[in-house]
Amino acid sequence: MDSIQKTLRQMADPKTAAFTARIIPNVDPKTILGIKTPELRALAKELLAGQKGAALAPAAQKFLDGLPHKYFEENQLHGFVVSGIKDFDQCVAELERFLPCIDNWATCDQTSPACFKKHKAELLPRVKKWIKSKRVYTARFAIGMLMKHFLDEDFVPEYLEMVAAVKSGEYYIKMEVAWYFAEALAKQWDAAFPYIKAKRLEAWTHNKAIQKARESFKISDDRKELLKALKVVALN
Repeated sequence: MDSIQKTLRQMADPKTAAFTARIIPNVDPKTILGIKTPELRALAKELLAGQKGAALAPAAQKFLDGLPHKYFEENQLHGFVVSGIKDFDQCVAELERFLPCIDNWATCDQTSPACFKKHKAELLPRVKKWIKSKRVYTARFAIGMLMKHFLDEDFVPEYLEMVAAVKSGEYYIKMEVAWYFAEALAKQWDAAFPYIKAKRLEAWTHNKAIQKARESFKISDDRKELLKALKVVALN
């Protein structure tokens, strides 16, 4: 852990730190070193080198065992390492340990295990559990996984109901619900549009979903006009 922290501090850049602090305002700036994402991904790749089955290199496992971390970039690196674990069961086990430690949208959204693509049937029960979590970024992560893996050939209309049922005053959950429905309108219009037409979402989220959908190049102009007419007066 000391070795990885030392490496990260050597990679720190004040200008990158200042930029990161602006776009992730809920993270203490003192914990942001300022390291660009490609550099962290490269370091994660080094840590993952040599994994065999469910066995990670000792340095990688030691790092994953070091929760909670001190720096934002350690959490980013952790997410990238977890995302690169090839064994599904081990990946989920490490993810379950990590999710309660995620405290910002960037780490949440950039943690995206590659092995999930080949294990959607096994992933879905976990998503159904995570989406009910009271932890902001665990629920957001679940919605993100539904958006990434279950809006195309594996889509089932009930997934829309799962996301619509998420009720929260937290900005980062409301925004994710809006993003999900914007993507659903682009990919599964016939199933998603009734939710907007019936105004099933909270007013702010409803309007944000319409806004994002109308900004999409994947939705036709006539459909965008239909959505525009459905905006509501938001009280917050």
